[in-house]
Amino acid sequence: MTSDVRVETSPVGPIVRPPGNAEGVILYLHGDRHLSCRPQAALDLAERLAAWTDTVVVCSRYGSTFPAALDDVHAAYDHCEARGPVTVAGERLGAGLAAALLVRLRDLGAPPPRCGVLNSALLDMTLDAPSLLLNSAADPTFDVRELRRRVAHFAAGTAPTDPLLSPLHANLHGLPPVQLLAAGTDPLLDDSLGFAARAAHSGVTVDLRIRPDAVSLYPETVAVMADFIRAWTPAGRRARPA
Repeated sequence: MTSDVRVETSPVGPIVRPPGNAEGVILYLHGDRHLSCRPQAALDLAERLAAWTDTVVVCSRYGSTFPAALDDVHAAYDHCEARGPVTVAGERLGAGLAAALLVRLRDLGAPPPRCGVLNSALLDMTLDAPSLLLNSAADPTFDVRELRRRVAHFAAGTAPTDPLLSPLHANLHGLPPVQLLAAGTDPLLDDSLGFAARAAHSGVTVDLRIRPDAVSLYPETVAVMADFIRAWTPAGRRARPA
């Protein structure tokens, strides 16, 4: 664990708390290649992110099917909002849910997060992106057929172009600033590229970061996320940890 960072429990999932009086909250939505939500698996990243941003990080749980998963994420956002300004961040399926939450909050006229961070995001459940086939062919550990099976289970009968299931197909006008991180070898690369292009055309502030591969992306992920989050939150004026 990062020095002086505490991990606590909460009704929505583990909370990582930095020392001192944190001025904001990051709602972090974990996701992996198997579309699983395991908040405990996000604790290492959450601890480092809390230290770099001097912000509380809430690692939310969510259900295994849509739309219950999005409802869980929305409830976690409401829980976080009571604690201060919120940033929403996530990885893979969690990043897709983070983007869907931005769209839902916009549609409801609810207070938006300060910004969103989407890492290797699954944003298009049609699974038609060219990168899905091109990049998975070079990665023997990535099984496209298994991904399609798991996506069908998660969608639970919802049309794959539904904008809250596949935020790439949503109207993106009026969203808060968004950062997208991806590797050039990621099978989900085209989801990030497509979302960044559509968001920029819709007048959204976009920070798109593509690195050659996961080996070059991973070491700088927390620092890049932290710089973006600090730029858009009240706690953002503070110095990085030594």
